[in-house]
Amino acid sequence: MEEIENKTELTPKQIVEKLDQYIIGQKKAKKAVAVALRNRFRRLKLPVEIRDEVAPKNILMIGPTGVGKTEIARRLAKLCGAPFLKVEATKYTEVGYVGRDVESMIRDLMAVGYNDVKAEMEDQLREKSVSVVEEKLLDLLVPGSDTPDQNPEEKKIEEEGLKTTREKFRTMLREGKLEDREVDMVVHRPSGMPSMEIIAGGSIDDLQNSMQGILNMMNGSGRGKKRSVTIREARKILTEETLDNMVDHDKVADEAKRRVEQSGIIFIDEIDKIAVHGESHGQDVSREGVQRDILPIVEGSNVNTKMGVVDTTHILFIAAGAFSVSAPSDLIPELQGRFPLRVELESLHKEDFKKILMEPKNSLIKQYTALLETEGVKLEFTEDALDKMSFIAEDVNSKAENIGARRLHTIMEKVLDEISFDADEHAGQTITIDAKYVEEKLNDVASSEDLSRYIL
Repeated sequence: MEEIENKTELTPKQIVEKLDQYIIGQKKAKKAVAVALRNRFRRLKLPVEIRDEVAPKNILMIGPTGVGKTEIARRLAKLCGAPFLKVEATKYTEVGYVGRDVESMIRDLMAVGYNDVKAEMEDQLREKSVSVVEEKLLDLLVPGSDTPDQNPEEKKIEEEGLKTTREKFRTMLREGKLEDREVDMVVHRPSGMPSMEIIAGGSIDDLQNSMQGILNMMNGSGRGKKRSVTIREARKILTEETLDNMVDHDKVADEAKRRVEQSGIIFIDEIDKIAVHGESHGQDVSREGVQRDILPIVEGSNVNTKMGVVDTTHILFIAAGAFSVSAPSDLIPELQGRFPLRVELESLHKEDFKKILMEPKNSLIKQYTALLETEGVKLEFTEDALDKMSFIAEDVNSKAENIGARRLHTIMEKVLDEISFDADEHAGQTITIDAKYVEEKLNDVASSEDLSRYIL
């Protein structure tokens, strides 16, 4: 919990610096989300009477696919330890607008918040659970006596023998000598989120979950299933069960609800796909219907969930779309007004692609190098190879569909497909990837517009 509090002290500049470690360029977007995040922290320090009046400034990101919209929002949430959920606006229109109800995004966010808080509390209790799990493992290895009608003397002798055996097994257990030994145990399913009345959730999803729970109880699966497992597996299972029992689920639910209401972030992707251009008719009516259903949630309303009623007033909504066919002005006016911060993300060029290949903490070069090192193959990329791949990525994006940085994934796979396939034959070798090698692998494909459309 203290770690979360420390994250709230990050200044906008520090937030941007941390985002720079993973995302290349897009300074305007980073600055906008950094200020929005800092304002949330500032709001929490205000007196209660003012705090409730300060609403989050929701953000609309405009830009082509693959330029970092989702990644900015995801990293932002991770940075502040906030519950984060990504949804596609189009999934609410899929089945003639009879898909999942829009309020399900809040229930899903609550599930994310619950799991995050539960994981944190379990980490705090993990050390305490070790001794409990050890005793349970010893119970499996050295079962107690079930002999009835024993006289006290015989019972005492047997108990002393069991105690001695148990201590011997304890020593062996701690030394790791019994990890592969098999034992029979009953495996119970974790209790999970606190269950409330079916009516409280009010959704088809909750009804289905409740019906499944009833069926499980009728089938006896709620009582647990007997399995033969190794001590190594038994320790994992028992640790999960023990931590689940030690955690106060009501306390977890309360903290999750607080975090969701005060710092939750929902990223609504493909919002341009539900924008209606011109007069509404046919499928456009369902798109406008989705906008009108999203509106009260973004404005601030109470949504029923398994963990009680959630107020969405202070949840931060970040919407994103390419808006290549429609424009933000095609959204209904009320929804436009609920996204006061507009940020346009720039298309990526070869210089950006080169930085994306090399600079981020999780850069593609680092990922592929690490993957092949597991087979004893060392990869080295020359400067001209990086220049060539970056140039091809920009060129193909300009001729075909512009998919941003995602083009680099396809290019890297195409360049390294043979090396990856024959990696076991190159163990112990260092393979240099230069511009000539990249050209051999990509030139024919990149030069043909038809081929690049389907392969790159």
